[in-house]
Amino acid sequence: MNIQTAEFVADTHPAHATSCCRLCGANLRHTFVDLGMSPPCESFLQPDQIDEMEPYFPLHVLVCDTCYLVQLKEYVSPEAIFQEYAYFSSYSTSWVAHAKAYCTAITERLELGPDSLAVELASNDGYLLQHFKPLGVPVLGVEPAANVAKAAIAKDIPTRVDFFGVRLADRLVEEGNQADLIIGNNVLAQVPDLNDFVAGMKILLKPEGVITLEFPHIERLIAENQFDTIYHEHFSYFSALTIEKMAARHGLRLMDVDEIPTHGGSLRVYLVHEESGRATTERVGKLIEREKLHGLTDIGTYASFDFKARRAKRDLLSFLIAAKNEGKRICGYGAPGKGNTLLNYCAIGTDFLDFTVDRNPYKHGRYTPGMRIPIRPVEAIDDHKPDYILILPWNLKDEIVKQMHHVAAWGAKFIVPIPFVTIIDPAELQQ
Repeated sequence: MNIQTAEFVADTHPAHATSCCRLCGANLRHTFVDLGMSPPCESFLQPDQIDEMEPYFPLHVLVCDTCYLVQLKEYVSPEAIFQEYAYFSSYSTSWVAHAKAYCTAITERLELGPDSLAVELASNDGYLLQHFKPLGVPVLGVEPAANVAKAAIAKDIPTRVDFFGVRLADRLVEEGNQADLIIGNNVLAQVPDLNDFVAGMKILLKPEGVITLEFPHIERLIAENQFDTIYHEHFSYFSALTIEKMAARHGLRLMDVDEIPTHGGSLRVYLVHEESGRATTERVGKLIEREKLHGLTDIGTYASFDFKARRAKRDLLSFLIAAKNEGKRICGYGAPGKGNTLLNYCAIGTDFLDFTVDRNPYKHGRYTPGMRIPIRPVEAIDDHKPDYILILPWNLKDEIVKQMHHVAAWGAKFIVPIPFVTIIDPAELQQ
């Protein structure tokens, strides 16, 4: 172990000894990363709010030394986050394609049909459930953000505007709804009461039903320095090790797992009732053994992450400072949650970025939380002709570079900030 790692292993925080793990209840004593203070990442500002004060909360992430759940305290309630949510899944072409491929594959694998029911938790604007309709599979969405659910309902996708847990699961079962398939894509991380959420899924699931959950893999987050995927609406960060423990607490079993490329590297886990006849695949044991080999049962692995985040911050700022000192014009591409974590942690405001753009018209004319960078339509890049474009949703960099290849005409280059600063020159890429 090197000196830097040893330094951070020793960085336990007695002040947090009374904080309890949201999964197993153990005391939390170890820091994973401290990203300072930041506003809620989806709280985009209207022009008339620019002179108003914003609430800031800590982004101090802890790790449990019993179940290895990496977690953030509930500084912001889900009700506050989802009162008016700015993220609409359908604006990512690659994400919708991912959802369509999943629906086709899972329908075939589970032999779903007109007598089945697929329920998606946090169904957003219907980006996924819409693909079951041509397959003849009945669906139900559960989405707490009314403004987003409205878009799904307009597509004729049955949607309950509510938070999911034991209360709603009991009500759905009373109404005659039990699920052959429960889907949760990037929602588990957004649940402060994990045990209530998982208990609700067990209630709603038919005896031989299957739950699939997708979430960023903490192994990849650590290995690739993806600190910007941490924000207030993500309360938890998971490994297969932790998922296995979580499932067992609720009479469920981790039956299978896929490693998928979304969001910088994610897991799709398959959960079934403990007594289900569906056999556990070899992939589960192999992944858990690999996680152990990569140190995910060693607190030192988690404790050294804070140093990596600080180094990435310094490297990005060094590049941006040098570019601005040379008179270069820089703008952003995208206004995702992860981008706002990056901007606030690194204190990147309009002194570095003239503006950022986004495909989602909901965000146009608004400002990013904290750093208050104006958000414009994508066409603003063509008008402004910047020298550099900082890709904030770096997990979509291939899609974005392909869409924006024409910026090579005036010599613009892309900056990818994670895992470390990388410059992409579209002129060097084959069309």
